Amino acid sequence: MSGPIEPTDEACANEPVPDIEVREGRRTDVGGVGIARVLPTKGRRTIGAWCFVDLMTPDDLDEPMPLEIGPHPHIGLQTVTWLFSGAAVHGDSLGTEQLIRPGQLNLMTSGHGIAHAEDGRARERIGENVGGVAGAQLWIALPEETRHGASRFQHLDELPIAELPSGEASVMIGGYGHVRSGAVVDTPLVGLDATFEVSTTVETDPSFEYGVVPLDRSLKVHDTVVEPGSIALVPQGQSELPVDVDGGRARMLVLGGEPLGEPIQMWWNFVARNKEEITDAWRAWQGHDLDRFASVPSDLPRIDAPRPPWVPSGE
Repeated sequence: MSGPIEPTDEACANEPVPDIEVREGRRTDVGGVGIARVLPTKGRRTIGAWCFVDLMTPDDLDEPMPLEIGPHPHIGLQTVTWLFSGAAVHGDSLGTEQLIRPGQLNLMTSGHGIAHAEDGRARERIGENVGGVAGAQLWIALPEETRHGASRFQHLDELPIAELPSGEASVMIGGYGHVRSGAVVDTPLVGLDATFEVSTTVETDPSFEYGVVPLDRSLKVHDTVVEPGSIALVPQGQSELPVDVDGGRARMLVLGGEPLGEPIQMWWNFVARNKEEITDAWRAWQGHDLDRFASVPSDLPRIDAPRPPWVPSGE
């Protein structure tokens, strides 16, 4: 599951955040699955190199729909797929066909160009019922040094666990203390899925900016309340983040990284630096350029790209 970026998302740009600020996500729909999009958001396009965070929150949690999104392209990013429940099958133009379950990580690097799909009907090929999912889809913008490079795919069956006061965190990306994920990324980043009781403290790198995303309950980050479906933006300079919940157990994503330092242009499923790069990728996809976007092992129909608004009709 991924994207697409919509006009509301394109308008987002990084603005200074002098203190912790909360941004409410917005509801949308991708492939029939309900989504809470918390990044990009008003006043914030990136957190480190994190440039996109969708929370898959199906309306029917008892029998959620299988994730079925046909072949579509990406450039200039890494996709991070992280499930809370259910299972999904990832297929891509490298020839990958990978089942993913909660606690496992799929990390796809597009480089100059890749195509992929999430195929719930692949259950017949893998020999089991995939079912519906809840989880998160995240994008990481690639830096200039690697964004034109080769594509790759990495699946991690298990992720390391870091201890927190009154809780623990799966280290999806980067490291926490002496615990480090095996996921290969190209900029300094961290991504944690943390659970805790009553209160905890997350140690942070003062050179990083952060986002805190509650998954099931309202949290207080320092003195700022943030609700599920929203994100707390945390500026650089913090050495720790105290987080409290009003009784019980809570779950949250903590995302951070050094500021990317490069302005990015996002449109549909592409992350680039200017409209010309996006136009080239759009033409390659619409023109079935198999050198850039090879075929995907999927039974689902290929998704055509909308025309970029700056490209005249007829081209």
